[in-house]
Amino acid sequence: MAEAIVILALEHLVQITAQKIEEEVRLVGDVKKKLKKLQSNLEAIQAVLHDAEERQVKDDKAVRRWLDQLKDTSYDMEDVLDEWNTEIIKLQLEGDLEDAPAPKRKVPSFLLCLSFGIKQVVLRRDIAQKIKKLNKKLDIIAKEKDAYNFKEMKSIKTLERVQSTSLVDVTEIYGREFEKKSLVSKLLDERNEEQKNLHVISLVGMGGIGKTTLAQLAYNNDEVMSHFDTRIWVCVSNPFDEFRVAKAITEGLKCPTNNLVELKSLLQCICQSIMGKKFLLVLDDVWSEDYDKWQQFYHCLKKGSRGSKVLITTRKDTVASIMGSIDLIIIKDLSEEECWLLFRQLAFFGRPPKECEKLEEIGREIVAKFNGLPLAAKTIGSLMRFKRTRDEWQRILDSEIWKLEEIEKSLLSPLMLSYNDLPSMIKRCFLYCAIFPKDHNINKDQLIKLWMAQGYLGLKKDTEMEIIGQEYFNHLASRSFFQEFQKDEDGNIISCKMHDIIHDFAQFLTTNEYFTMDIYGGSRDPVINTSAQHSMLTLKKGATFPISISSLKSLRSLLIGCEGYEYLVPNGVLPNLFGELTCLRALDMSSEILKLNLIATIPKEVKKLIHLKYLNLSGQDVEKLPETLCELYNLQILDVSWCLKLKELPQGMGKLMSLRHLINFETRSLSCMPKAIEKLTCLRTLSDFFIKSSSRDGSKACSTLACLKDLKHLRGTLEIRGLGNVTNVSEVKRMQILSNKKNLFYLKLHFDKDGEGERKKDDDELLLEALQPHPNLEKLNITGYRGSTFRSDWITSLTRLRVLRLYSCKNCMHLSPLGKLPSLELLIIEGMNVKNVVTGIESDGEFSSSTSVILFPKLEVLQFWFVSEWEECEYANTILPCLDTLSINCCVKLRALPDAILQGAKNLQHLDIYQSYSLKERYKNGTGEDWQKISHIPNIKFNDSFLQRDPLPLR
Repeated sequence: MAEAIVILALEHLVQITAQKIEEEVRLVGDVKKKLKKLQSNLEAIQAVLHDAEERQVKDDKAVRRWLDQLKDTSYDMEDVLDEWNTEIIKLQLEGDLEDAPAPKRKVPSFLLCLSFGIKQVVLRRDIAQKIKKLNKKLDIIAKEKDAYNFKEMKSIKTLERVQSTSLVDVTEIYGREFEKKSLVSKLLDERNEEQKNLHVISLVGMGGIGKTTLAQLAYNNDEVMSHFDTRIWVCVSNPFDEFRVAKAITEGLKCPTNNLVELKSLLQCICQSIMGKKFLLVLDDVWSEDYDKWQQFYHCLKKGSRGSKVLITTRKDTVASIMGSIDLIIIKDLSEEECWLLFRQLAFFGRPPKECEKLEEIGREIVAKFNGLPLAAKTIGSLMRFKRTRDEWQRILDSEIWKLEEIEKSLLSPLMLSYNDLPSMIKRCFLYCAIFPKDHNINKDQLIKLWMAQGYLGLKKDTEMEIIGQEYFNHLASRSFFQEFQKDEDGNIISCKMHDIIHDFAQFLTTNEYFTMDIYGGSRDPVINTSAQHSMLTLKKGATFPISISSLKSLRSLLIGCEGYEYLVPNGVLPNLFGELTCLRALDMSSEILKLNLIATIPKEVKKLIHLKYLNLSGQDVEKLPETLCELYNLQILDVSWCLKLKELPQGMGKLMSLRHLINFETRSLSCMPKAIEKLTCLRTLSDFFIKSSSRDGSKACSTLACLKDLKHLRGTLEIRGLGNVTNVSEVKRMQILSNKKNLFYLKLHFDKDGEGERKKDDDELLLEALQPHPNLEKLNITGYRGSTFRSDWITSLTRLRVLRLYSCKNCMHLSPLGKLPSLELLIIEGMNVKNVVTGIESDGEFSSSTSVILFPKLEVLQFWFVSEWEECEYANTILPCLDTLSINCCVKLRALPDAILQGAKNLQHLDIYQSYSLKERYKNGTGEDWQKISHIPNIKFNDSFLQRDPLPLR
């Protein structure tokens, strides 16, 4: 909405011009005066925007037109200010005579300086003219506002850092007991299995009533899960795309569909896959009343085994009828008491009982306004969790917004209340999510980077925008704007979705500004709203990139997805695209690997995208990036991951002074990094760093770790390849390359080497010692290390290390220091050649045989892989107090399991042995000579078959 955009324009105005006015525009007499007038007008308009936007929601079309004009002008202002800043950077780089390329003919230095000065004067006059035009537009808008008699806000909220908040996981579903039992009963019912018709069950109810939640509950019910051979969940949404739905079903059935590009082929694949199987198919959020579209699926799904079921959720009872529902379950409103229980769980989370008692009466009055809608209870409950006083609760109860009626019955009001309570900088982040289609799986990291590209997370280079973005995401998640979170192994959120009503709400607030579109093969070039600012296009099977996109001169985001296995971009499209869409801040042309007709060349015209901050080329076929890409001085994110053919990065990358994320994992064709990378001191992400052999040609290539020295802001994961090419170990130790990188939590070290010749094990030991990371490191992978041990002072300094993986460390047999790691939870040892693995605690160079010691105090998982010569293992008298899982895989010569582990790991729950044949007879269930040594372990598996299994569900 306009408020968020105006505030963003003000931020740009204040932050960019403050540092430029005195030194850069001195020759233009009244430019400072013009800028102050611009700022004054914006601030006066901002003061009435809250009232203007509420009136717009009440369908005041004149106010909406006024707000649209204001938004357009604010966007124009951002473009001018960005252009100004970009040209200043360009002039500064050109004026840096040290870094400038040598001219073909010698030019006197005073002429170079004169040329530089003339360019500055021209730039200043040009900017002054553009600011003058903006002021004229804004003068008109400011005068028009007085005609609407808007109410002024009492104060303008300052931009403060929002506090991180924990998520409340609403696992309990209130009410619906009858519906729950009825639905599960119908899914398990076998009485209709003799009938020939497909058994279709429908959940029907208005948006936000809880249909999907109820379907998920039944889908994950233990009895239901064991009743069906296979289960598939597909979000259908609107429009009903037969190809996408068929493809989603085949993926759920785990059918190989790489070469299937026709609907008929996909349907045949479904028929073959479900033949003889009892399946449950959930079709969530069905809108289409087109009988013919459903019939082709109906005839195909009838091939399943008797007892198969199709469960649909829909807002329209006519859809249920068209789809031939045998059973219809109408989802009605929750009772007021059920709504109260859901609201209370969220609103009173973490509050002391006395405070809850004081707020209960007014809380029940608020709940009475929800009309039984669980989404309303969840949204406002999440909002009230952050309202501490009775006065704040009373203001919500008395709000005029409750009178609004849009989107769905009674849902606009609670959503509007929750939205209005967001800080302005988070409002714009929420609204940006309107760019994604319904049911889109939103990658959190990508979303934060897209926010960054639009300037929503700050403008200063030294600002930790990524942390601010994380806080904003958490803020929205804690207020129920996001749902269906997926987490990584460490419990961190990696993706989420938006409820379709929340998505409708975001699109309602951004009419004509955001659009998503599916492009089909053979279809005409789509008609597109030329005022759009942000777009996501999905190319379907055989679709060609729509040339009409080039007409969107003001487009600031273009995200291109591809669902088919063809990605067609006709020749000449990209140069034209780059020449026309010069306002772009974010361009995503990524592709999944194995797609056809990928982009092989990025044209030199990419330099015209002067505002670009986010460029995603991942998965493309490019072998080389043009040097002109280095003229994108505002670029913050460059993603070339999975560009499997990429051989080199531009040599001029040192000019990308704003670059914060160079995402290049799985670019194995890169043999080295450009030396200029050492200048990118803003980098937060550098996925892979390649060290080139100093004997190879190319002085501009990085052949030393010294290039990493000044990249002190690196965070997350860093993978270093080619450590075998490092020759000057003393230099590495002196520079302390890694020890100053306190925000790295995952480090991967590869001791591979170019060309012929074997490194000495002492060289690797000295190098590894010199690579000592910061003690904050949590995960470490070491591959190809030739040393025989680890320096104990180096490894034991990693007090936070949770995961350690050792791959192909063929000479390493003394692992004794590892047992001292206080936080280690997972240890994987793979590809060692030694006969005897020593992992105990050493005392004066020898094992202590008389005293029991505690090793690995927090180790939960211990895995051995391909230790082909391993015959025995020494552990002395050891105790592994937390060991839960022991895996021994492809250790063909191992004669016996370490008694010390079997006796010292009292909590061992899982023993997994694979292709370690010497152990098979020795530990055979009941008859093996050492069966009793392992019989106490609840879960024992040999070659993927259980010898013994805990009757309780496994983890």
